[in-house]
Amino acid sequence: MNNELVTVIYFWKVKQSKLGFALLRMALDRGGLRRMKGVRFAKMLGAGKGESFTPRDADITRWGALVVIEESQLVALDNSKLVKRWRANSSDEVRYLVDPISSHGLWAKVNPFDYVKSAGDGEVVAITRARIKWAQNVRFWKAVPPVTSSLHSSPGLLQTIGIGEAPIGLQGTFSHWRSGADLRNFAYKGAAHQEAIAATERHAWYAEELFARFSVRDIRGSLNK
Repeated sequence: MNNELVTVIYFWKVKQSKLGFALLRMALDRGGLRRMKGVRFAKMLGAGKGESFTPRDADITRWGALVVIEESQLVALDNSKLVKRWRANSSDEVRYLVDPISSHGLWAKVNPFDYVKSAGDGEVVAITRARIKWAQNVRFWKAVPPVTSSLHSSPGLLQTIGIGEAPIGLQGTFSHWRSGADLRNFAYKGAAHQEAIAATERHAWYAEELFARFSVRDIRGSLNK
């Protein structure tokens, strides 16, 4: 049996009239997703516009799921009642299949992407996730605008979406880049991002954080603006 792992990321676009459906399924699908055969790690995600990465950024029409699963169970996941239910209630869906290049830190006390197996040629995805200390939320939000401005103007950025398990305290980003070099230029050469890194060290505002890079294996579908 093929027990190789793959990371799957879904994003769904729903009409505002489907907000009740989305909120209900966010609550009910967390356990169901984790209990699926072959699943090693799973999170249901709210999504943001990728503009400020603060609670104001929340987009009630975008929702997502991240799953680390055995490749042999990928088709079963894609055809599951859970995914089909979201698909039936969405106007748009995009699915990313990605393989980790590197992963540092923890998400819910584990590193779900520690099965590094890719050299990372071609397009890449970066995922950051942090649990912010409650006392540091306001300071964190004040530091975000220069970084997001720098991010959106970065050469090679193809897509960025704010992600989170809750509107406050559990913040993350999903960004899709033309190449690993473009991502590295933003992460290590951009002045705003370097200042944010320095501020993180000064203020210790994260109780937990993770940064992971992935090569893009496949993209199916898209999200209309």
